[in-house]
Amino acid sequence: MPARTSSTLAGLLCLLVMLSPLAASAQPPIIEGERFHGEPGEHAMVVTSHTLASQAGRDILRQGGNAVDAAVAIGFALAVVQPRSGNIGGGGFMVISDEKSGEVTSIDYRETAPAGAFETMFQDDQGNVIEEASRHSANASGVPGTVAGMAMALKRYGSMSLDRVMAPAIRLARDGFAIPQRFADGLNDSREQLEKDDGTRRLFYKADGSAWRAGEVFRQPELAATLTRIAQNGPREFYEGETADHLINTIKAHDGIMTLEDLKGYRAVERAPVHGSYRGYDIYAMAPPSSGGVHIVQILNMLEHDDLTAMGFGSAATMHLMSEAMRRAYADRSKYLGDPDFFDVPVRALTSTDYARALRAQISPDRATPSDAIGPGNLTPYESNETTHYSVADDSGLAVSNTYTLNFSYGSGIAVPEAGFLLNNEMDDFSAKPGVPNAFGLIGGEANAVAPGKRMLSSMTPTIVKHEGKNFLITGSPGGSRIITTTLEVISNVIDHGMNIQSAVSAPRFHDQWLPDEVRVEDGFSPDTLRLLEGMGHHVVQKSAMGASQSILINKDGFHGGADPRRETSSAIGL
Repeated sequence: MPARTSSTLAGLLCLLVMLSPLAASAQPPIIEGERFHGEPGEHAMVVTSHTLASQAGRDILRQGGNAVDAAVAIGFALAVVQPRSGNIGGGGFMVISDEKSGEVTSIDYRETAPAGAFETMFQDDQGNVIEEASRHSANASGVPGTVAGMAMALKRYGSMSLDRVMAPAIRLARDGFAIPQRFADGLNDSREQLEKDDGTRRLFYKADGSAWRAGEVFRQPELAATLTRIAQNGPREFYEGETADHLINTIKAHDGIMTLEDLKGYRAVERAPVHGSYRGYDIYAMAPPSSGGVHIVQILNMLEHDDLTAMGFGSAATMHLMSEAMRRAYADRSKYLGDPDFFDVPVRALTSTDYARALRAQISPDRATPSDAIGPGNLTPYESNETTHYSVADDSGLAVSNTYTLNFSYGSGIAVPEAGFLLNNEMDDFSAKPGVPNAFGLIGGEANAVAPGKRMLSSMTPTIVKHEGKNFLITGSPGGSRIITTTLEVISNVIDHGMNIQSAVSAPRFHDQWLPDEVRVEDGFSPDTLRLLEGMGHHVVQKSAMGASQSILINKDGFHGGADPRRETSSAIGL
């Protein structure tokens, strides 16, 4: 047979095979599939805002630790590699779910106001708010809770010793790590503020005053020594030992009111999380002094009987309805939310389905309600941008959702130089004066007024969603006032719109917090949709990206990690 004829027959045979039903079923067309893919895991998943922290958590899991052990290791590692928000000088919240016991609990390690604090401490003689005092002074710092909270979680729900889970953080601080571009950019962008404090300048800039560059190795011997003392002597070292002395000496040098007695008296608190349901899924999120859990449940209650799936993701109808629900929740936040140890927060009333129906009835299907026509609801007897969030889950049924912060990027900008860490400026999260917005534009009332020993209100919303008794979605986000809506949208993207976890985390976001009267949107929504929203009466403003939701989805196929692309160092690692 001529070579040409043989070649032609071979080509025809190949074509017939390619067109056969068997071949088609074995090799699907290349045009099919997801645009985004979560990180897979068979036995566990770790998702954080920094690769080195994710690796620290993974290593603890590989050594036989559980999800709580890994979460504590991550918390201390982030204090080293991400000092703008990871911390031992701040505080936060952790939600823990244990499938074996069926228990879902939370640890409140939010900062507290010093004993010398008083309601008008950030006002001048005329009653005007002094913003700098609540943001960039020693008195801007609440008593830190991170070390106590991590230690409580480990003791009650972990399986390893404190020194073992802190070992990765100590190593990173002592030996150093290659600086990523975001680390270098953050220090450069905040240089004007950070250089005002001599201790901060010594810790975070070179001896000759020059800035660190991406790729250079950054070592923190003072922080390594502090972490070593805590690992060897236990958490009370931070509150009563050498570290406490260093911290209070810094406070005194900057004319602050915090004392050693404030540190000695600090305690983390275990609380029952807020619980609600949405389309057959159980929602567990942080209770007050976080406002997040209450308002996540409240908003979902308002949306429960609307078919968001049919409306579609990113449609004007969906965005309008969610925006209207958001603004009503934020209006309630301004009046009813505060520290439950000081104020009777009406959680049952705010999360009541009857109350949600009453609010939903106020929403027009095609017209925005002006913010000046909305206020805190009449309850009846139904009775911070540089934060960091991470999620961990293992195949023993443990899941952890943790959010903690210094408040602003680099907190108050004041460092404890001998101990190697920054102080928070969480006192700005109190209502310095009822009715006056804080740095995130949030309005507060008497429920969140400054008082000695009180925990300031927060938007941090670590959340765990369960389905039929099993851990299903572990999520949360940084982002100040945008934390609640970011977390809400990830939940809706998964449950209402059927997105995989990476798609749910990567999708564009929008936000409405009642005041200012605007719908803030990220890039990525259709201009046609935004014009329709404006036609409904919404004030649409496009601004920078919001949040960084490090999330996990668990289903019959295993663990799926969604690392938020809004942080270039975000990392999901599966085992």
